[in-house]
Order: sequence, then C-alpha cells, then structure tokens
Amino acid sequence: MGTKTKSRKSKKTKSFDAQGFLDTAGLVRKIAEFRRHESIYSQGEAADSVMYIQKGGVKFSVVNASGKEAVVGLFGPSDFFGEGCMAGQSLRTGTATATMATTILVIQKDELLRVLRTEHKLSDQFIAYMLAHNVRVEDDLIDQLFNSSEKRLARTLLQLAHYGTQEHPDHILPRVSQETLAKMIGTTRTRVNFFMNKFRKLGFIEYNGKLTVNKTLLQVVLNE
Repeated sequence: MGTKTKSRKSKKTKSFDAQGFLDTAGLVRKIAEFRRHESIYSQGEAADSVMYIQKGGVKFSVVNASGKEAVVGLFGPSDFFGEGCMAGQSLRTGTATATMATTILVIQKDELLRVLRTEHKLSDQFIAYMLAHNVRVEDDLIDQLFNSSEKRLARTLLQLAHYGTQEHPDHILPRVSQETLAKMIGTTRTRVNFFMNKFRKLGFIEYNGKLTVNKTLLQVVLNE
C-alpha cells in the first residue's frame, strides 16, 4: 500500500519546482541561517510563517505532557515545513531543529496567502504539493499502526533516501543518529542498532563514515 502511494506522490510532485515557484511568484521572504542543533521554532510558539529549506536539514519533533519526545519527520533541501498555519493552526504543534548548517526561506502566512489567491496556476501546484505531503503523513500513521519496528525502520531509511519519490534516489543518507531513528519509528535505540546491524550483514545498507541505502532494502518492506 505504502509503495503504491509513494508512486502517486512522485507523479504529483515531479513537475513542481519549489524554488521556481517562490521566484516566479515574487514572494516577499527573508533568509535565515541556523547552526546544527539550533532551534528554528519551538512547540507552542505562534505559527505565522511557512519555511522552505534551501540547504541543510531539519528535524521536527513533538513532546507530550509527560515529556516523551517523538520525531515526526526529517526534512531536507526543497522541502516546505511549518505549513500548519495555512490550515488555521495558531500555535506550532512541534519543535523544528536544524540537524546541520541550514539555510531557510521564511515566508509570512499572509504573504503566501496573498500570492495563492492571485496566482491560480501556482496555487494549484502548491496545493497539489501539500496534498501529497498529507498522503505521506497518512502512510506514516498506517505504518506505525500495522507494521513491525523492523519494517518501519526499513521504510524510514528508504524514505530518507527518497526511494519511490524521485527518479534518482540519494542512496547516501543525511546524517541521522540511531536515537533519532528510534524516535521516528517508536522503538528503542537498542532495537534500531540490532536491525541496522542485521541490514548491514544482509547487504541492505553500507556504513563507512556515511550511511548508504541499497535498493535491496525494499525486500524488508515488501515482505509480508
């Protein structure tokens, strides 16, 4: 189910040039730069802008009332995040943190709404892009509810490598710790370490300073 959905996402987003959209629309935005581990915004802050990543990476996490943290997603270049304000969210539902040196375009909600109301072609492209993002979130929820932690880890690694979402996957993953992976899939770091060692022995991944994901890892996801 997840694999087919990703294919649909690829078709929807393939023609959307996010940077071109921002440049053509003439949006007023500011550039912000962040160091690794620096907070971009925190859970509970006012939600009044949408972010676009030009360079670097961002971790989005949520903390519940008891203090338990869950990593909801990792974003990279050409990704938007913080778009909840466009749907009426007045406060940030989670915390966004730079995972490396990161450059972000910050677009005020009212400015983006103004352009989307007047530039209909651009509006259609942006809405399609965001709907595809929501499909991804739905797939993630289904994954959490019905799949084993081993399969969730394999699927997460494939997503980070962009398998199924672009013609030429990245293969080499951005820097991500086992602790972060554990928070993303809802398990312990010990379990992640166990499965990562298993994947490496089977040749599904390679690790030599950088983590490389091979297409053969799909076997774990597709195996019922």
